[in-house]
Amino acid sequence: MQLNKRLNSNMNSKPLRPCNKPGCPNLTREGYCGQHKTTKADNNRYYDKYQRNKKHDRFYHSASWIKCRDYIKIRDNGLCQHCLNEKRITVGVLVDHIIPLSKDWNKRLDEDNLQLLCTSCHNKKTNEDIQKYGRK
Repeated sequence: MQLNKRLNSNMNSKPLRPCNKPGCPNLTREGYCGQHKTTKADNNRYYDKYQRNKKHDRFYHSASWIKCRDYIKIRDNGLCQHCLNEKRITVGVLVDHIIPLSKDWNKRLDEDNLQLLCTSCHNKKTNEDIQKYGRK
């Protein structure tokens, strides 16, 4: 019984290592020490409060957007359109506005302004949009 407890306690404890925060002297068994650990929920809460465009957020939760988004997924056969142009078959997961909402609000439900993209292509396009149009 004692041997079993000792084996379990040794298997579950990782060695201490420095915190991933540059310059932090604290030791932890995880990536960051308790002082520098933030959760995804904390990051999302900050983004929602200070950075998210409320008008866009309301739109993305509307019934009209959800119906339109579902139609685009069917229209594009569930495939990433950028990958398809490069002769690659990739599952599309995000419906993207070709011209961003912040540039032309009137095209928000225009089917010709929407395309299905995989996460990788969507991230690339978002970065290109930021370079082209700036943030917001």
